[in-house]
Parts: sequence; C-alpha cells; structure tokens
Amino acid sequence: MTAERVLRTYLTLVVVSTGASSMIWGINTLFLLDAGLSVGKAFAANAFFTAGMVLFEVPTGVVADTVGRRASYLLGTATLIGTTLLYLLLWRTHAAFGWWAVVSALLGLGFTFFSGATEAWLVDGLHATGYRGSLDDAFAKGQVANGIAMLAGSIGGGVLAQITNLGMPYVARALLLTATFAVAWRSMRDIGFTPKQRVSVRGEMSGIVRASLRHGLLNRRVRWVMLAGPFTAGVSVYGFYAAQPYLLQLYGHTGSYAVAGLSAGIVAGAQIAGGASASYLARVFRDRIRTLIAAIVVSGVLIASIGLVTSFGLALVLLMGWGTMFAAMSPVRQAYLNSHIPSEQRATVLSFDNLLGSAGGVVIQPALGRTADVWGYGTAYLVSAVIQVLAVPFLALARRKPVESAQREALALRA
Repeated sequence: MTAERVLRTYLTLVVVSTGASSMIWGINTLFLLDAGLSVGKAFAANAFFTAGMVLFEVPTGVVADTVGRRASYLLGTATLIGTTLLYLLLWRTHAAFGWWAVVSALLGLGFTFFSGATEAWLVDGLHATGYRGSLDDAFAKGQVANGIAMLAGSIGGGVLAQITNLGMPYVARALLLTATFAVAWRSMRDIGFTPKQRVSVRGEMSGIVRASLRHGLLNRRVRWVMLAGPFTAGVSVYGFYAAQPYLLQLYGHTGSYAVAGLSAGIVAGAQIAGGASASYLARVFRDRIRTLIAAIVVSGVLIASIGLVTSFGLALVLLMGWGTMFAAMSPVRQAYLNSHIPSEQRATVLSFDNLLGSAGGVVIQPALGRTADVWGYGTAYLVSAVIQVLAVPFLALARRKPVESAQREALALRA
C-alpha cells in the first residue's frame, strides 16, 4: 500500500463515517422530543452519551493500542449500527427515559472506539509508506472532508425527515454505517503498527492519571487551559443541539425538519470557514491565550444574542458566526497545548483533556436543558453565554507568571 492510498483511504473513511453519523445531527433533539422526552430529559440523554465517552475512552484506547487500529474502528462502526437501530426502536415504542440513558451511553462507547484510532492508523500508515508531505496538510484535508460530509449529511437528514418521518434518517444512518464497515473491512490494514504488550485497563488508567497530573494539571501553563475546557465544551454541544428546536420555534413551523437540518449544515459550513481561518489568526495574533480569550468573549456575545433575538434569519446568521468562532478557536487551543506538552506524554495528556471537556458536558447539558424546560430556549442561551465566559479567568491565569515561579526559575539559572 502506498502513502497516497493510505491518505485516500483515510479521507474515504472520514467522508462515509461522518456523512452517515451526521444524518441525524440536524434532527436529533426533535427526534428525542417526538419520542415523548421533555427538553430537560432530551439533554440529559445527550449527557449520558457524553458520560459514555468519558467512561469508555481509555478502555477503547487500550483496544486500539493492543489489538489494533482496524479492529477498534470496526468495533466502533458495529456498535454505532446497533445503537442507532436501538434508538429507532426506543422512538417507536416511546420508551422510558432509563432506556434512553443506557443506549445513549452505549452510543458514546461506539464513538470512543473511533477516537484516536483513525488518526493513529493514518499516521502509522503514512510513516511506514514513506510519506513526504506534511501531517498538518493531511489532517487539514481530513478536516475539510469532515466538514463537507457533515454539511451534506445533516442537510440530507433534515430533508429526508421532512419528506418521510423523523425515523428515516436513523434507518439511512444504519445503512450508511454498514457501508462504512464494508469499506473499512476491505481497505484498512494495520501498516506500521506495533501492538503494545497487553495491559490491564486499570493499569493503563493509573498510568494516564500519573502522566496527566505531572504534565497536565501540575504544568501551570497547561493546567488553566485544561480547566477552562469543560465550560466551553459543555456549552458548544448544547448550543448546537438546542438550535434545532429553537430555530424552528422562531421560524414558526415546528414540523419543518429540513430547516433544522439546514441549521446543522450551516454550523458545518462555519466549521470549514473557521478551520480555514485558523492559520490566518495564528499569523495575526501571536499570543494564543489572548486569542482564545477574545474568541470566547466574542462567541459569548454571539450566543447571548441568539437568545435575545426574535428573528429567524438573524438567529441563523448569529449561529453561523458563533460556529465560526468555535471552529477557529479549536486549532489555536490545540497548538497551545501541544507546544507545552512533551511529545512522549502528548497523547496521554490530550486524552485527559478530552475527558475533562466531556465531563463538563455531562453536567452542563442537562442543567441547560432544564433551564430551557422552565424558562425557554432564549433564557438557556443567555445562561450558556455566562457559563462560557467563566472560562476567561482560567485562561487569564495561564498568562500570569507567579512570583514564586519566577524566583525558582532565577535560582535555577544561577545554579
């Protein structure tokens, strides 16, 4: 297998898996509400999905590193097919919330099998086949492919729901995931991969905690950025999924599922634009922490404005602006963290950072869902803005250089 074929296979997998998964992203909240869940319970179900990602990320990472990247990817695809069909069954039977919580957590399990395995497979394969290009360029192509697939999938899912019913996008998703499984089975091979010695999940967890404390939370420049993550991560998931029913409410036709799909597609387009603008922002604004603070404040103003407006068109424009700011912020944050973490511990610390972000979603999503239940979506968006801005003081601490730290560094230099 050549490097070009490895990259082409990676891009194909990104397109088919994201296209399949995003079929429901534009209408998922509407689907949960149609199944009889309240707004609060709908976002509590989403929180159980996030909790599943927190619980299973490390165990599935062990699978990818010991059994293989291909095996992990195939297990993830099979799990998503099964849980998607279970979601459809729960919708048809108007099942009790407890079942939604269990299946949502298992849905999170499916995505954790993907987490890291696909990228690791790409890097292993490119290194083994003598790839001469830049990994940044390879991942940039993947990001663009991901955005395009999400744009097509979310709009397509909304249109399909409009002309049929809310369950059909889930049927389409299961079928497309089956095609994804077939592509991965045929095209993926673990090239350049050396399995780690089989270890216990408990032992792996202990190692991750130790490395994360030493190079993450005990590293002053990294610690505050990681602790700011739960605020922004939790709000981003709520802001995306709450937009579906809220925009339909402003539009005046709660059954216009194509409009809900369009809203998700607009966020996907904003992701592409934000990702493309990240390199420009890095050249203009050299201080990454200041850039992050500015982006959080601006996006906070935008999300608060979404909660205040009564115009559907204006809310759509504000949603696009908010999505663009979030997409532009992510590469800046990644670049900052990677520049302050030793390469040997990079994957471990970044995995722990993902866990912290997901943990924020577990708490924030149901709280905001309950707020929308009681006071409405507009108020919930205003509360979202307040929660997001709480990340700013943590980021400000990352820019400070404590006197004690400065004195220790001076003494070390004299020694």
